[in-house]
Amino acid sequence: MLDLLLPLGGGAAQAAATVRSVSGAEPTSVGCATIKAVREIGAEAMSVIDKVAWIRVEGGRVLSTRSRGKDAYYLPGGKRETGESDLQTLVREIEEELTVAIVPETVAHLGTYEAQAHGHPDGVKVRMTCYIGDYLGTLSPSSEIEEVVWLSYADRDRVSPVDQIIFDELRAAGRLT
Repeated sequence: MLDLLLPLGGGAAQAAATVRSVSGAEPTSVGCATIKAVREIGAEAMSVIDKVAWIRVEGGRVLSTRSRGKDAYYLPGGKRETGESDLQTLVREIEEELTVAIVPETVAHLGTYEAQAHGHPDGVKVRMTCYIGDYLGTLSPSSEIEEVVWLSYADRDRVSPVDQIIFDELRAAGRLT
């Protein structure tokens, strides 16, 4: 992997002169493609996936889902679309995943959590803004969801890293058994 050090006020030639490998050895050739690749690596390493999730706890267990082809369980929710509020994202994602309707006037912010994104390269984080709220309808997995389960704290190792943090907080609050 390469580090790119961009001096203030420097141009491309000056930036190219500052590219070096992590091992400390100077690269044999540096051009715009190398600088672009370094920028992309750096952007991915610092990227944050913005998600909204629904926390539903009943009987000491938390509602979780597993998408088709995934190896971990996730709290239901997903990524916001351009221009969506948290509430709009939550309502849309839960209806898409679980075929129920969130009751908007019952929604309350529970917390925002950040951790390494499961299944992504090191440095890619997920920031999950979590809400509680009531729903109307019968929970049923949509076509993108393989499984809907109620997990206890004993299942903590079966969920994503950010969900593990949330499991810890729910247990500390006495809500998760």
